[in-house]
Amino acid sequence: MYHALLLSAACAHAARQRAMKSASDNADELIRRYTRLANNARQAEITQEISEIVGGANALADAGVQA
Repeated sequence: MYHALLLSAACAHAARQRAMKSASDNADELIRRYTRLANNARQAEITQEISEIVGGANALADAGVQA
């Protein structure tokens, strides 16, 4: 009987370990995914700002205004 109880406890512990490993792996994947999305959004914003600056400089150059 004692052996059966130990085996049951060991199986339950192993199941909890597998569940926690799976949860940790999923959390790591979410962190990577959202970090990538945030970096892409930040890069798009920087690119937009650079485009606006270059566009403004070109408009000034076309108007004959020197910076």
